[in-house]
Amino acid sequence: MVVGLGNPGPEYETSRHNVGFRVVDTLAGRVGMALNRCRYRSFFMRGSLHGVQVLLVKPLTFMNDSGFAVSRWQQALRLEPSRIIVVHDDLDLPTSQLRIRVGGGHGGHRGVRSVLEAMGSADFLRVKVGIGRPLEGQDTVKHVLGPFEEGEGDAIQVVVERAADAVEVLLQESLEAAMNRYNVRGARQARKA
Repeated sequence: MVVGLGNPGPEYETSRHNVGFRVVDTLAGRVGMALNRCRYRSFFMRGSLHGVQVLLVKPLTFMNDSGFAVSRWQQALRLEPSRIIVVHDDLDLPTSQLRIRVGGGHGGHRGVRSVLEAMGSADFLRVKVGIGRPLEGQDTVKHVLGPFEEGEGDAIQVVVERAADAVEVLLQESLEAAMNRYNVRGARQARKA
């Protein structure tokens, strides 16, 4: 199961907080489908990515209650946490950087905290998409709920595509392969080789 975190509604569609939704929509587009079915307070679709059966999910509960949909799907499908990939924004990463990991805390991200609490486990995979910190004196909530700056549009589309690629590597290959290819340190090592 691949879950993109975000907020429903047109007013949030282009916000920094919604990069998880954008990645899942990109994956759906790659198989020529859309997330237009609704269950467990989420949009979803089932499909095959390179021969791997996958469920794509976008919770409609708003970010702070994302765990509701994730835990309902997890229970319904009897999925181990290690078979769940959560894609979300990350303030601590510079804009356009990715970090893939498994486990850990929520780092102040309320959507991730909701998933952790609802599942009772931190052992799910995460694809973090950097959105950068607000400038000094700027409000953090306005930053994450606001749109990307005009000049960031192309870079964000590139990182959304790269995050979708990373999910595909997680599905087809392994956590280690994805981390080596897409985490900053791994990317630098690959360029040196």
